[in-house]
Amino acid sequence: MTTNNPELTEAGNDKRGIDDLRSDARRARAELASTLDAIEYKFNVPKQLRINRRRLTHALRQLGEDSPSALVGIALGAATVVGVIVWFGASAVAKNR
Repeated sequence: MTTNNPELTEAGNDKRGIDDLRSDARRARAELASTLDAIEYKFNVPKQLRINRRRLTHALRQLGEDSPSALVGIALGAATVVGVIVWFGASAVAKNR
């Protein structure tokens, strides 16, 4: 049997050393582990929420250090939005009584 692969001899014996084979196996295991981690991340919603919350917290802390007035503006805007939602909700409940 003749092959086009120069690493294989006519008898099919592999010319590569055992160290090369082990290194290939380690690389394949690392790729598999990486793929499994990506799948777990995609389907693990609580973990995604935890990671995103940490990112948001870090970003807000960084914004507070870089520009405190911008952080105060964002906080006031968020409080205003929440207040308006509560106001409309309370008025809707009051009208239905």
